[in-house]
Amino acid sequence: MSESAVQIIARGPRAIAEAAAVSLDSDPLLEGATYSILEEDEDKGIWRIDAFPNDADDARGIEARLKAHDGLTVIVEKLADADWLAMSLSGLPPVRAGRFFVYGAHDQGIVPNNTINLKIDAGAAFGTGHHGTTVGCLIAFDELLKRERFERVLDVGCGTGVLAIAAAKTGSKVAVGTDIDQPSVRIANENAKLNMADARFVHAFGLNDRKVRQHGPYDLVFANILAPPLVSLSQDIKNALSLGGVAILSGLLRTQERRVSAAYLSRGFILERRIHRDAWSALVLRRVG
Repeated sequence: MSESAVQIIARGPRAIAEAAAVSLDSDPLLEGATYSILEEDEDKGIWRIDAFPNDADDARGIEARLKAHDGLTVIVEKLADADWLAMSLSGLPPVRAGRFFVYGAHDQGIVPNNTINLKIDAGAAFGTGHHGTTVGCLIAFDELLKRERFERVLDVGCGTGVLAIAAAKTGSKVAVGTDIDQPSVRIANENAKLNMADARFVHAFGLNDRKVRQHGPYDLVFANILAPPLVSLSQDIKNALSLGGVAILSGLLRTQERRVSAAYLSRGFILERRIHRDAWSALVLRRVG
């Protein structure tokens, strides 16, 4: 990361922080920017947004969006020319989500014997497994596995590949991940090898790409992205699923549930479960029509 790289931090009440996050999601010029939202101080009701712009234009856009919300305190901090991601990951605790245990290299010595262990190091890709959206997907998947199996699984916007790897390690014969970001695809394939998982990741734009369609129809589709693309991909995700197949959707705030679920209910899905983690939501929907 260059010396000009910055982190933008915003703090304020939950309702204002969530509204600001929705604002970031709704801006098509900021689709490539990465941010997280979490509760920082439960006693004082303070929530925090951490945003990592890709370039100067992203930084200006994110800062302007956040500062437009009265009640948020926004600061911009320069990041030193160091492996800041590795440094931040070293302080992250491992995550338990049902039968799954997600950990980094720094936690190698505390891995349980009775869990399905997923060693995930992010590198330049998004999705270590610590984020509330990914944890929600893993919890939803764990619950589904108690009563059914999924032979063919697709992970849309795979990031580090943690969800497809989880599927491969629980018996899915086909576990395919796709991402529009080439470094993510490379890192996901490296993580699959690291975990000795038979999961395959491809660089593709959209679900109609031949590399995606050739393995379908799928019994389960993960889509841990953002609310706007979840809505726009509703028909494509339906087409990728077999009748009776399940979609686990995340990357959306609780305040965005109605908008996303409505797009799928109108296309022949039923909503089976909602899972909340911090401000985030995961939706489990089944294709019945």
